[in-house]
Amino acid sequence: MRTLTVALGDRAYPIHIGQDLLGQPELILPHLKTRRVAIVSNDVVAPLYLERLQSGLEAHGVAVTPVVLPDGEANKNWQTLNQVFDSLLGTRCERSTTLIALGGGVVGDMGGFAAASYQRGMPFIQVPTTLLAQVDSSVGGKTAINHPLGKNMIGAFYQPRLVLADTSTLNTLPPRELAAGVAEVIKYGLIRDPEFLLWLEANIERLMARDPEALAFAIERSCRNKAEVVAIDETEQGERALLNLGHTFGHAIETGMGYGQWLHGEAVAAGTMMAAELSRRLGWLGPSDVARIEALFQRVGLPVTGPVLGVERYLELMAHDKKVEAGRLRLVLLRKPGQAVLWGDASAADITAAIEARCA
Repeated sequence: MRTLTVALGDRAYPIHIGQDLLGQPELILPHLKTRRVAIVSNDVVAPLYLERLQSGLEAHGVAVTPVVLPDGEANKNWQTLNQVFDSLLGTRCERSTTLIALGGGVVGDMGGFAAASYQRGMPFIQVPTTLLAQVDSSVGGKTAINHPLGKNMIGAFYQPRLVLADTSTLNTLPPRELAAGVAEVIKYGLIRDPEFLLWLEANIERLMARDPEALAFAIERSCRNKAEVVAIDETEQGERALLNLGHTFGHAIETGMGYGQWLHGEAVAAGTMMAAELSRRLGWLGPSDVARIEALFQRVGLPVTGPVLGVERYLELMAHDKKVEAGRLRLVLLRKPGQAVLWGDASAADITAAIEARCA
């Protein structure tokens, strides 16, 4: 097991990464306020892993309330979130009850938002079961639901007490979901870790083959990068925004196509290529840099062009981005591979050209 710490003073918390951690309830017990938990999962993950987590906790005298939600990004909304509140209230969960999110990014985001809101805050633990959640969404305290006008527009910053990343759960992850997670792994190399980017170029096939050693290294390196950024800028006032490379374009794709049609990592890959194209037009990246990024995504099987929504539709959806400030769209772009920058001075003509160049 590898352990990292997200350094947030008296709210610091560990990230445990390793195999078969779901069978080690002693890793969770010290982080419970009382011996009562609610486990929020979905109807895909729960049949695979809920019983194992629940029985292990119950064997140590912990009372467990399971909450099983419908799977999918299309269900990341108020209606599904209310199912969590209905279960918590119906079973008389208290403010001291710990909510454990068992699943991918959707479960983690909704579980975290529920924990932040229920009785104005209850303890929260992340147990991510997808690669994307293990390397990104489970770390850092971003919680949210979607709105028809924009992804993750309603939520809160609310840190967990523990992140327990059991890499064994990746064995049941569909190949498409695995590839989507690798998109977020590549992101860390592109924005701030050029050595990791070189490692990925040499080892990407090992990741796709689910080599345990390669996966453990990539997850730890990704989490270390994110933990460092979150410790510096918890509520995304500056540097943390750089973690959103490709996300402004990507969220427009997810919203415009209908939530769940494109996986988040697929949209981020296509969005990153739009950001790379815009960076080239600004004179920061050369054609070989753009080709290098494109080749890495293609080796994973990720899309390198976005859907044809129409430039006006892209711009309309991007206007709802959380990085918009004083009406000005700010984008995460690349000065070079391994160095990202938040930029608000790209012209409408260059943004339009970048979108058009990278639409299928």
